[in-house]
Amino acid sequence: YFCHCESAEGRRGNLASEERIKVRGKKKMDKKKNYSSAASSTDTSIKGWQVGGQAVIEGVMMRSPKSVTVAVRKNDGQILVKKQPYIALSKRYKLLNLPIIRGAVVLIESLYLGIKALNFSAEEAMEEEKPAKKESERAKVAASARGAGGKENLEKGTKKKTLEAKKGKKEKIFTTLWLILSLLMGFSLALLIFFYLPLILTGLTGVKGGFLFNLIDGLIRITFFLIYVWLISLWKSMRRIFEYHGAEHKSIFTFEAGKDLTVENAKKYSTHHPGCGTSFLLIVMLVSILVFMFLGRPHTISDRLTRLLFVPLIAGISYELTKLSRKKRKNRIVKMLIVPGLWLQKITTKEPDEAQLEVAIAALKSALK
Repeated sequence: YFCHCESAEGRRGNLASEERIKVRGKKKMDKKKNYSSAASSTDTSIKGWQVGGQAVIEGVMMRSPKSVTVAVRKNDGQILVKKQPYIALSKRYKLLNLPIIRGAVVLIESLYLGIKALNFSAEEAMEEEKPAKKESERAKVAASARGAGGKENLEKGTKKKTLEAKKGKKEKIFTTLWLILSLLMGFSLALLIFFYLPLILTGLTGVKGGFLFNLIDGLIRITFFLIYVWLISLWKSMRRIFEYHGAEHKSIFTFEAGKDLTVENAKKYSTHHPGCGTSFLLIVMLVSILVFMFLGRPHTISDRLTRLLFVPLIAGISYELTKLSRKKRKNRIVKMLIVPGLWLQKITTKEPDEAQLEVAIAALKSALK
């Protein structure tokens, strides 16, 4: 589901966004703010913040130390921004902020927030598909209330609204359950394809040496991952996602450089970022080879399943390496190590247009406030 985007020229100076903020224990509040391409200074108090994000359907999700924001482009050219205050679990609990442990926590947290952001963007895209139907239903309710037997019809209209409210609550519960189910299914499928299946295929080779077995297993895993990335890149609709992915990286680069968050500034930067999730996944594949080598060759189903218990450790080590590469990316050795991940981003990121940069900047600005 994709929304139609107007040209950048037609939208300048008319980029309104609606910001929904949900705070625990408080009522929901809606705010309207204008996001234009005019220069805005980066606050010195937030320059040290680490920010990240991901592309969603016709938009971008941005995450700062204090909040998560999703910005999507609507059919009428407006940018809809949903903001939710959020403090990472690793910042709330000291134990979860220990090296290695925090990496596993961040992985699960990122999966949850990512799927939630994708669901929001998908819902907004679907809402864009049926505005006329909603208006028609409202008109019918209003007409029935004004018609003959006005009082009776008005009561029917009130009952209908009550039923719709109850239906809305049920849909929210269903959405939450579906979100949890999607997270579990996605994680289970990833473990099956990228960890368990390579073990089965390597076992068929008849290799008995632990070192060689794990090397072949790792190469099969990396091959599966590269094929997966290549296959999704062939899906035409994914190009829009990859363009927003590029916009996300450019806006983050602009912030990290301490420049004003404007389209003109963002254009100058690369779409390839060392802290990208694509690079992280590639590091996970490489780290898994080293970790599994210490386990030797698995002989039974129990041995294979035991390896899955080491996935959090692999994620934790990979996170620390990704974090280090982000801080020390000017170091020559680090530059060499991050090259494969940057090459892979040539597939998963594309050059965005001005409209997409505006959406990414709107999301980032909101997340930083």
